[in-house]
Amino acid sequence: MTILKKYFVFIISFVMINMVFQIVSGMILTASYIPDFSSMEGNLSQKVVFGSTSLTPLLLTLLTATLAYFLSQKKFSISKK
Repeated sequence: MTILKKYFVFIISFVMINMVFQIVSGMILTASYIPDFSSMEGNLSQKVVFGSTSLTPLLLTLLTATLAYFLSQKKFSISKK
């Protein structure tokens, strides 16, 4: 049961660290963005378009974290023997 508890603590902390990293990197990229107004000569649309979102990157990140967790647990259990 402790392995499952350790796993959930690992996944939750991994997701939180990943979210903080995503937010900070987004803030840095937004702050350093310089728009190129020369390419917008006659195309001044008032419509705002946002990109689509997908859960695939999050699921792949969680899968990778799960794999890393279980591989590290296996390595530590082998080295303890």
